[in-house]
Amino acid sequence: MPQTMPDLPPLTEATFWDILEERLPDAALNALLWQCLGYRQDASGAWDNSGVEPSWRNDYPEPPDFIDSRPATVKLTRSIPAADKQLLKEQLGFGGYQVSELNPRRTRRATAVNWLLSHLRRGRRESTR
Repeated sequence: MPQTMPDLPPLTEATFWDILEERLPDAALNALLWQCLGYRQDASGAWDNSGVEPSWRNDYPEPPDFIDSRPATVKLTRSIPAADKQLLKEQLGFGGYQVSELNPRRTRRATAVNWLLSHLRRGRRESTR
């Protein structure tokens, strides 16, 4: 069962590095993704997915745990436009993890940051139209 959304940090370079370096808790990372995807939670804890894109809403009526769910992270990866696939490197200068540091959790966090960077970029593009 998803957790209640905590107070969320702003989507800044510092926050992205906190995610990549595992200083931001999983619950906060999930909540950032849920918020950007359009999931909302009312005071009773019930989820409102009416603002969520239909493909996400159909697959995940309640927000998924992106750290524990490989399928949800794969869907997140596939939703990043090809032009935005290198934003971790281009915007943050992130060269990836060393082989000895790799594990699914860290890979999913890097995917989440790349998706958030793409989300911000798309938002700026849409607001300038």
